[in-house]
Amino acid sequence: MEDAVTKDDLRQFGMLLMNDIQKLLEKITCENQGMHPEWLKSKAVRKLMDMSAGSLQNLRITGKVRYKKILGSYYYNKSDLQALFNE
Repeated sequence: MEDAVTKDDLRQFGMLLMNDIQKLLEKITCENQGMHPEWLKSKAVRKLMDMSAGSLQNLRITGKVRYKKILGSYYYNKSDLQALFNE
């Protein structure tokens, strides 16, 4: 007797698949940028700029930095961040 595939099984598979795709996209981005990506993930920006998630969200909402949302993760333009904090 074979086990039936449940909705939870499919949901879990989908989450694993999306995670694998996201890792591949990040790897490709880093390779294309020579390990110095022009777009930084939220966690990297918060660590680099020593800021809270809320402060970073405010920069995004007010349009002070460009961002991209890819598979649920935000990426911020490195040159925009540098220009903002050089002022």
